[in-house]
Amino acid sequence: MLYLAYKNLISKPLNAFLSVSLLLLSISLAIFVLQVRDQLNEHLENNCKPFDMVVGAKGSPLQLVLSSLLHIDNPTGNISLEEALKIGKNPMVKEMIPVSYGDNYKGNRILGTSNEYLTKYNAVLQEGELHKKSFEVVLGNAVAKKTNLLIGDTFASAHGLAENELETHDEQPFTVTGILKPTGTIIDHLIITNLESIWEVHEHKDTHDHHEEEEEEELREITSMLIKFRNPLGALQMSRFINEKTTMQAALPKFEIERLMRFLGIGFRTINGIAMAILLVGGLSIFINLIKTVKERKQELALLRTYGANTFQLIKLVFLEALFLSLLGAVLGWFLGRISIWFFSSITNNIYGYFFAFNFPNNKELIILVLVILITLLAAILASLSLFKLNVSKTISDA
Repeated sequence: MLYLAYKNLISKPLNAFLSVSLLLLSISLAIFVLQVRDQLNEHLENNCKPFDMVVGAKGSPLQLVLSSLLHIDNPTGNISLEEALKIGKNPMVKEMIPVSYGDNYKGNRILGTSNEYLTKYNAVLQEGELHKKSFEVVLGNAVAKKTNLLIGDTFASAHGLAENELETHDEQPFTVTGILKPTGTIIDHLIITNLESIWEVHEHKDTHDHHEEEEEEELREITSMLIKFRNPLGALQMSRFINEKTTMQAALPKFEIERLMRFLGIGFRTINGIAMAILLVGGLSIFINLIKTVKERKQELALLRTYGANTFQLIKLVFLEALFLSLLGAVLGWFLGRISIWFFSSITNNIYGYFFAFNFPNNKELIILVLVILITLLAAILASLSLFKLNVSKTISDA
């Protein structure tokens, strides 16, 4: 029966190709969307999990989270370090980590912060040591591979967050003291130094007298403050106070990421809807293909009956043909979906520092496979209904 089903399929290659192509397209689309949505959500959660709140300049709270935690947008502005530190006096605050940036090296952001920032992401050294003074840096693993910088190498930063070779700070080069192990987080794509380096690289001390330097110490600015609370209620209470009573803005990463995923979810659902529509058309194509097969091969099927095959075996033959088509479409669709993920990952990894893994099939994808087989089974049953009324003697005599 298997061999016969196979021979029947290859006898009509164009029909088989059309059915498989429709299934392949729908399954690859559905799998691509599932993987992007799930892995993107996981990436965002892993990068935002260490902190309950981000405090920065007034503006878009989503932009504040994207720039300060995910490093994929421009900051809303700077805030006073002195004012931000006042938040730490609240007993609900467990940890505060300042971050500041404004420069890059070959498109990789240079982040000024404390060593606690690395600890929050479980970042450990692969080689070298942590920076101990100004203009020393540790490299995220992906940055080290991308730039080919080694321990002891020096480089000049460029002004701004995008790659820019026109405004470089050649007079104050940075020195690489350490390279971090891969973390799977945004740390891999950052160059990390202390806050003083960020401040000093933008100062022109030769034009300042001692009094001006003292004033500048009091007017230090940072990009944002990352905060961890002792309990979740602290974030809600403090965010309301900061937004209403201060010149700063508080954003809750968990809330903003959920809002972002809801917004992106509209696009994901649209693509999934298109994939389901193509899948149904693919099922219909298989059904029409099987109807034609049964109609055109009535004489062959009648001969099989005379050789001892019963109606159930004939239906089984039709189902095996449909199963071949659906499994071929499903397997090729899965591989096409994964190849699409690989291409998509190469783009996002270069632009945003997000890598999408080539994972094994998950439960959702197995559900898609079951759905395809059920549609195939339904198409086979509907196409085979005429076999119950097959008049063997009349069909053979008509031939």
